[in-house]
Amino acid sequence: MNLIPVILSGGAGTRLWPMSRQLYPKQFLPLTGTGETLLQATLARLPAGTAPPLMICNEAHRFLVAEQLRQMDIRPGGILLEPVGRNTAPAVAAAALCARASGEDPVLLVMPADHLIQDVEAFRRSVAMAVEAARSGALVTFGVPPTEPHTGYGYIRVEAGAGGGGAPVREFVEKPDLDTARTYVASGHYYWNSGLFVFRASTFLEELKVHAPDILEACEQAWAGARGDLDFLRLDSEAFAACRSESVDYAVMEPTRRAVMVPLEADWSDVGSWTALWSAGERDPEGNVAVGDVLLTGTRNCYLHADARLVAAVGVEDLVVVETKDAVLVMHKDRHQEVKEIVARLRADGREESENHRCVARPWGTYEQIDAASRFQVKRITVKPGQQLSLQMHYHRAEHWIVVRGTARITRGEEQFILSENESTYIPLGISHRLENPGRIPLELIEVQSGSYLGEDDIIRFEDTYGRS
Repeated sequence: MNLIPVILSGGAGTRLWPMSRQLYPKQFLPLTGTGETLLQATLARLPAGTAPPLMICNEAHRFLVAEQLRQMDIRPGGILLEPVGRNTAPAVAAAALCARASGEDPVLLVMPADHLIQDVEAFRRSVAMAVEAARSGALVTFGVPPTEPHTGYGYIRVEAGAGGGGAPVREFVEKPDLDTARTYVASGHYYWNSGLFVFRASTFLEELKVHAPDILEACEQAWAGARGDLDFLRLDSEAFAACRSESVDYAVMEPTRRAVMVPLEADWSDVGSWTALWSAGERDPEGNVAVGDVLLTGTRNCYLHADARLVAAVGVEDLVVVETKDAVLVMHKDRHQEVKEIVARLRADGREESENHRCVARPWGTYEQIDAASRFQVKRITVKPGQQLSLQMHYHRAEHWIVVRGTARITRGEEQFILSENESTYIPLGISHRLENPGRIPLELIEVQSGSYLGEDDIIRFEDTYGRS
């Protein structure tokens, strides 16, 4: 029986703003100092011999997922695209239907893409225990032995002394207040709810049919209407959007009588806040975690993350300071749950800082705004080797391109020509054009846009390698 990893990559990571943004959330970021993103670390810890992973992600993140898989030389079993977010139950249902499409009934290892597990071997031992229980028809969840009365996690209650593999679950409990959490920890009956699961595809679908038949019906329709798009599989938009939003816990794990818990003692964290990263990080003798270009004096128990500039802290305690190219967060470590309120205000005001970084990822590379004012903006564009932008046109702006590294192949109207380093060209308003990198190193150029409107929606695509025309 195959073990298929199902990687859920739909989270937004609001509480890790300003590093995590809606269009570039935390699972795609290297937040732990290892150089790996959280998604890549999730894939790297999979047990040997597992089948290719089945990825579930938001449509807007599809090229980020594909690129991070490519960097690891991993060919997935499939990349399912959710047209809208509907929480974990519909996502897992779609994955289970996909996994059973071959006629087999595999065991699924369901994992969020944005968790941190530092003891990989302990994790694999727990997975092996869970797989045995799942083969017997159980729906397995992983419970983390609590190390503190944490109010940011849900809890799982099992029988006293039933800490071994396959302990029957008696209750799922929502995030408690501090006094209640202390009672849970002292009792020895409660574990943190990790949000990781193992079960056979058929077992999950059977229980979903009993306890949430409307979700199953909607997902069956979405799967029946799925269509291929490049390396992706798009679920039917109308059917999936009609499905109600629900978690696996609410839809199946709480009402079922087949839920069991396997303990997970592997230094687990859902990396749900900057304070969680401070707790998981390597601290100096004064209790500080510093990432990037950071200078400290007289500073204690702080988390400081410098992304683009020097960050210096003098005589402060218990702070989180996170710097990016376009935003700086300063907060007390105890107020980490309130970052999402800042993000909500940014969204309400229509500010770009909630959506994207100044450096924006595209399937062909990146672009970064350097300067902007009335009727002009300047960008740094990087195109990966062998990649090309769409054949496009703008109604309201002209563009000047200056190559600073690599070689560019330019299509401009009926012309096609090569630009080398220190050479430039001009793209008039209303002329179709395309930028390509035919070389083996990244192409870097400076683009100066000028015109009456400079928004990203002033693009008419005629042809596109990535299916966006």
